Amino acid sequence: MADHCHEKKKVRDPDQKKLLIGRINRIAGQMNGIGRMIEEDRYCDDVLIQLAAVDKAVRSLSALILEEHMHSCLVENILSGNLGAVDEIVDLFRKFQ
Repeated sequence: MADHCHEKKKVRDPDQKKLLIGRINRIAGQMNGIGRMIEEDRYCDDVLIQLAAVDKAVRSLSALILEEHMHSCLVENILSGNLGAVDEIVDLFRKFQ
């Protein structure tokens, strides 16, 4: 297995990186739209619906990155004998609750 995770750095496949950056840019665009809605004094329900959509998009992105982390970095660390990576993943799950 190739070493893709080391020294707190994750080397991503260019296609995966492009996918993640695309999602981040869409979320940033949604947030900019919400800012415009506030500036335009849009109705609270409309703003809250858009905020819920951003929240869902961020959670989806987080889940994708967490899944990638577990399948790559966590596995690589365990296979190399670094069992401290398990504690790291447990801490990550605590932060998501």
